[in-house]
Amino acid sequence: MKREELLRILEETGALLKGHFQLSSGRHSEAYVQCAQILQYPWYLDKFCTALANLFNDREIDLIIAPAMGGVLISNGVGRALKKRAIFTERENGQMRLRRNFYIQPGEKVLIVEDVVTTGKSVREVMEVVRNLSGKIVGIGSFIDRSGGKADFDGVKFKALLTLDLKTYMPEECPFCKAGVAVTKPGSRFINR
Repeated sequence: MKREELLRILEETGALLKGHFQLSSGRHSEAYVQCAQILQYPWYLDKFCTALANLFNDREIDLIIAPAMGGVLISNGVGRALKKRAIFTERENGQMRLRRNFYIQPGEKVLIVEDVVTTGKSVREVMEVVRNLSGKIVGIGSFIDRSGGKADFDGVKFKALLTLDLKTYMPEECPFCKAGVAVTKPGSRFINR
């Protein structure tokens, strides 16, 4: 998929929002990517998942894994495109875990997928789960890299369909806060800083 098509779909589905947002990291931004808006259109979801799978068709992969909640459908879609088993992690008492009798065999080659990577916290938590179960991480993919290409996963190859360099600010430096603009907190979790 070309950048222009990806941006068109993000805008068409309402997945790219403009305003004043507090991100899960605690930082503030003038833009927020809400990939759940794409997930409600199965034809776009299939298109994004197939394109993401194609970024990794040069890798030997046994298993696709993603963090819940947004990653559940993405893991399934990429798994369908690659014809591989697909599972997800969940938070239990604040800790990322495998549940529902999901498993990773020692030595299985694992692709981690995500909707949006900003700081990479959720991906790193999934990496820890995979490594603790002796899986081998062969790649990390996301629909959107909003880190501006700065995300680093300990040398594991990271690929995204679209990289966005969206400015973020610490709350005390945020120009929208200084201007008195109300903040929206659309994320599913927040980190205390």
